[in-house]
Amino acid sequence: MTQTVKLDILSDPICPWCYIGKTHLDTALASIPDHPFSIEWHPFQLNPDMPADGMDRRAYLEAKFGGREGAARAYAPIVEHAEKAGLSIAFDRMERTPNTLDAHRLIHWAGIEGKQTEAVDALFEAYFVEGRDIGNHEVLADIADAIGMDAAVVLKLLASDADRDAIADRDAHSRKMGVTSVPTFIVANQHAVPGAQQPELWEKVIREIMSQIEGNSAE
Repeated sequence: MTQTVKLDILSDPICPWCYIGKTHLDTALASIPDHPFSIEWHPFQLNPDMPADGMDRRAYLEAKFGGREGAARAYAPIVEHAEKAGLSIAFDRMERTPNTLDAHRLIHWAGIEGKQTEAVDALFEAYFVEGRDIGNHEVLADIADAIGMDAAVVLKLLASDADRDAIADRDAHSRKMGVTSVPTFIVANQHAVPGAQQPELWEKVIREIMSQIEGNSAE
């Protein structure tokens, strides 16, 4: 299939629903390998006011959800849906909640090299499976190296202000457009699909788009 359809994804590497949502999307894409989607990832920080070096995860959760019991209640559906998606999230390994601005900068630079989705996958893996601090520059450089980017260049960029304002501006633009949570998927610059939708919904959307494309090409 030659015609492509843009799928813009607003996401944050520390958002568990984004991790689950991408897994569901990947399942659908694998079931329809000739899908028309051309995917681009966009920055949205769950915690834009997070200190630059992050904060202790337990303190963060208890402050956000009103104590340990509140945090446990909030995360119960996440654990359930992650397990259904075949994911095992290592919450016990996560010691810090990072500021994700630098992770978003890495995703942006990876996109320039055609490795954007690889960067997103690697960040999810590092944070949710390995419990690594993806706000740490050395960790981000290691992730960059693992997907074939130049770690030394990435470290130099991270030490600078390169693209910090651009990422913040893109995040702010999404909020002005009405985005309040992630993941948010935007199909063909027209239709917003919020949340971690099941693979079956994505398969339906893909088949409908493919049918429309075939219909247009037959006219």
